[in-house]
Amino acid sequence: MTTAPRSDRRPVSHTDRRDLPSPPTGFDDWLAGLQREFEARLDAALTPLLDEAPPRLREAIRYAAVDGGKRLRPALVFLGSLHGHPWPEITEARFDSLWSAAIAVELIHVYSLIHDDLPSMDDDALRRGRPTVHRAFDEATAILAGDALQSLAFAALAEAPIDADTRAHWMRQLAQAAGPTGMVGGQSIDLALAGGGTRDLAVLADLHDRKTGALIRAALAMGARWAELTPRQDRLVDTFGHLLGRAFQIQDDILDVTGSAEALGKTPGKDVAADKCSYVTVSGIEGARSELDDTVRYAHAALWELATLGCESQALSGCLDFVIHRQH
Repeated sequence: MTTAPRSDRRPVSHTDRRDLPSPPTGFDDWLAGLQREFEARLDAALTPLLDEAPPRLREAIRYAAVDGGKRLRPALVFLGSLHGHPWPEITEARFDSLWSAAIAVELIHVYSLIHDDLPSMDDDALRRGRPTVHRAFDEATAILAGDALQSLAFAALAEAPIDADTRAHWMRQLAQAAGPTGMVGGQSIDLALAGGGTRDLAVLADLHDRKTGALIRAALAMGARWAELTPRQDRLVDTFGHLLGRAFQIQDDILDVTGSAEALGKTPGKDVAADKCSYVTVSGIEGARSELDDTVRYAHAALWELATLGCESQALSGCLDFVIHRQH
């Protein structure tokens, strides 16, 4: 069963996942607006960065990065900045410096998807409803595109119109989330477990807190750094980010069993077929749902505490609902 950080524990009533309210329209509309703005800004940022790249590599990078996905991680950069206002106005000038962080986070995410889909990793043929990069191009080009996206992410951060201390802090946060103690470390654990070894909830949580959760957590933390939160507020945002990443992965594992290729935009049923270490393969579908219930309750407790400290929690709560109700 999920263990929440000590500061987040308070009596909460049990809420069955299947009885939770639908996601608020406010968050869906805000995210749709951010997606439109993000696509335009990402395209504008990539054009000069890729201007001198070899044509095939440039095409593969743009194929993977542009016009696709939920863009949840860039949205989290903005959501982490909330303090005293319910929704970050994405086109307002004072938020402009956050776009560099949002683009960098998404480029790291896209790199991870390309490499995760490779034949030596998850060997997937479908991503975001299209052939994966190694299928659309070739395996070597996919590897190089992923490598290039990491460099491009830090190039985007280097140009961020913000003070040097915040820029350096963002680079450090993103490097830690993407590296051997974060996403890469999680992928390594995942590969090791494919060959056998102990599989329990503690091992599973460590795996996915790195592989999936680290970047989600970092995206929120980068926004929180911009907002100059108090240390206590910052810790609670980090706690919420940890729990949001956990909830995202549990729902992902459930959808792998219950979703369709059309809805998911990727191949369903791969975890069970490959005997992957997931919340469903370890705990069963009902056990995974129970684990999601626990995680959601602890996340709402963190939001409740944030609200008592003067932080707006409406958008973060909407984001959590979006994550647990999504069908892809």
